[in-house]
Amino acid sequence: MLSIIILAISLFLDGLLTNYLPYLVNDLSLFTPLLTLISIFIIYPFHRKDERKYLIMLFIVGLLYDSLYTNLLFFNAVLFVGIGVLTKYIYKTFEINSLKILMYIPLIIIVYETSTALILLLFNIVPITFYKLIYKISHSLILNIIYGELLFLIIKVLPKKWKKIKIN
Repeated sequence: MLSIIILAISLFLDGLLTNYLPYLVNDLSLFTPLLTLISIFIIYPFHRKDERKYLIMLFIVGLLYDSLYTNLLFFNAVLFVGIGVLTKYIYKTFEINSLKILMYIPLIIIVYETSTALILLLFNIVPITFYKLIYKISHSLILNIIYGELLFLIIKVLPKKWKKIKIN
């Protein structure tokens, strides 16, 4: 239940921040929000025992994200499931702590933005260049790393009865 609340808050904050922060190319903002994507990575420990439910939830969140923000049906639904599979691999292979979050969040952002750019380029939906890709990645790191660290630390200090997981 806590993971659904975290995802709902992240979806809301994504919409709110994109209304108030300039995020187009050549804008002066260094704060492009991808908070829902970051919360997908952070909430995985809640679903270690039921990964199928986790992936279904990501698909539904992706559909909501598509309908609210991108108007490309199934686009982010498929990408979020792919990020969920990558997240599952990272959590099963490596130990996650607050310091390593600084390394994995940029990796998740790079994979997401590169996948998005490749799909947009492949289907010729939007013209995209390497410069625009690097710009989007570099301008989304600061805010999302801060959000990921804060979310990780908040979950870490929650009472055991609320989270029912162990986070290092």
